[in-house]
Amino acid sequence: MISTKDYKLLPDAKKLKSICKAISVLDAILSQEWEYRYYSYNNKWSDHEEFFEMRDGSGDQMLVLFPQNHCVINGFAHEYKQQDKQKLTTNLPSIFNEFIFGEPVNSIGTTFCLWTTEQKNWQTGQLENFEDNSEEMLNIFDGNPQTYIDWATEYFEDRYKESGIPLETVEKIYSGQTLTKNMVLSIVEELEDWEQLETDLNEIGYSYSFD
Repeated sequence: MISTKDYKLLPDAKKLKSICKAISVLDAILSQEWEYRYYSYNNKWSDHEEFFEMRDGSGDQMLVLFPQNHCVINGFAHEYKQQDKQKLTTNLPSIFNEFIFGEPVNSIGTTFCLWTTEQKNWQTGQLENFEDNSEEMLNIFDGNPQTYIDWATEYFEDRYKESGIPLETVEKIYSGQTLTKNMVLSIVEELEDWEQLETDLNEIGYSYSFD
């Protein structure tokens, strides 16, 4: 299981970005109302940065920034003791400072912080303990489509087809295949607003063809 204790199990930045986009696409299909989604992605966060967010609706958040070929993850678990942020970010590359010490991260808080650059593998700062809820937040990044299905089946309850969320479709989205109407309708009985989904997919930066 991926956690701050076993963070070397995290995929590289490129693969992680692909997973973040895939699960955000699936959330956009299962919940057209943004405020009820767990995962969301913005490929135009700034000129050279993309952004992924996890919100559980109860106070826990995970913010991930992708500046070009680098990546930094900020996790906040509201029920866990907050460690010294300076220790959590020991040796953090300066390219991440504005994000980690600026807004909205500063106001949200930091329970754990992980980062990787082109030159190095995943790293974290000094950890006083591993009680930070990172395993629950980070495990979605294992790259296994079934991991998303198991989670979404419980979280979204009756929003998908009675037959369940199809593994074949989720595998296609995880592999970056162009999204089609048939793929969408293999997950949900009907989609209320196709234009909204197109807007979401453009924001995520995921290819689609609904002709």
